[in-house]
Amino acid sequence: MKSTERKSRRVMRKGWRPALLGIGLMIFVAACESMPQLPWLPAPAPPPPPEARVAGEVEDYVIGVPDQLQLTVWQHPDFSGSALVRRDGKISVPLMGDIQAEGLTPEQLAENIRVALSDYISTPRVDVAVMEMNSQVASVIGGGVLRSGIVPLQHNTRVLDALASMGGLTPFAKKRRIRILRDTPEGQVEYNFDYTAFINGQAPASNILLVPGDTIIVPD
Repeated sequence: MKSTERKSRRVMRKGWRPALLGIGLMIFVAACESMPQLPWLPAPAPPPPPEARVAGEVEDYVIGVPDQLQLTVWQHPDFSGSALVRRDGKISVPLMGDIQAEGLTPEQLAENIRVALSDYISTPRVDVAVMEMNSQVASVIGGGVLRSGIVPLQHNTRVLDALASMGGLTPFAKKRRIRILRDTPEGQVEYNFDYTAFINGQAPASNILLVPGDTIIVPD
């Protein structure tokens, strides 16, 4: 009698296991169906490299803060001299006071000064020269570069030129993960510079020309 009861208990236990597994599977499927279905989103494509600069098609220089200017009013040395573009974007000119300089080309500023001086001088001739282009700079930061700092963009400066001017990369630099941040009218754009690939001739277009305000980040 006892052996019969034991056999029946074993049969019941064996029957419970499939039932429990089935219930667990039903709960799992129901939970998956209740979860919101997320659409598959492809990884955003990297921005295309900026257009190459063509020789002879360089844009006119735009004065910025804190550029150092030289004003020359021919045959009138009292109106001539150096002028620093202040934080408010203006310079001081004798008799005329403060004049807006930031955002103008040297030719545009010279014309504005010429018009203003016409009240004091007959047919004035005015020249404006940029002696120090302090507003045309890019930044290099990060633990993967020997020295962080500001790089003047007085020539066609590229990413590799800027890194070299800061002493080069450290042994621990993440050479494949160098980034260039650039502010544009449409928002901030990020370019990637793979130093190793560039040195091996695999990514020549990634060594882009820098523009004022660019920030190069070199992680370690």
